[in-house]
Amino acid sequence: MFVAVDPKIIGKNLQRFQIGINSHDRENPTHTSYGIGLAPFDMEKLGFDEGEEVLPGITIHADGGQTGNFRVLCDGDHQAAREAEEAEVVDLVSTQQVAVPVAAPGDAER
Repeated sequence: MFVAVDPKIIGKNLQRFQIGINSHDRENPTHTSYGIGLAPFDMEKLGFDEGEEVLPGITIHADGGQTGNFRVLCDGDHQAAREAEEAEVVDLVSTQQVAVPVAAPGDAER
């Protein structure tokens, strides 16, 4: 389906896509970016088609993301990194019990 979209809007989005890809690739040098994930509503609003190449080697993909946002898609496993971070947080929780006095409202006035 063809949707007439202002070329300035497309240009700004392509620029943001490139900035996002550059940032991702700088932070994750072992991952290779291959696409941009957009909400289906945004794809339609911007006139992009599934699999359309918008930057060299970068294609558009529909995903379940929130409208107004995009995701850089890559061949890396970011979920494993998130799970490792969560495990580190769990390991940092204290195993010691501490007694804390509790006062009801108004106890200090008596």
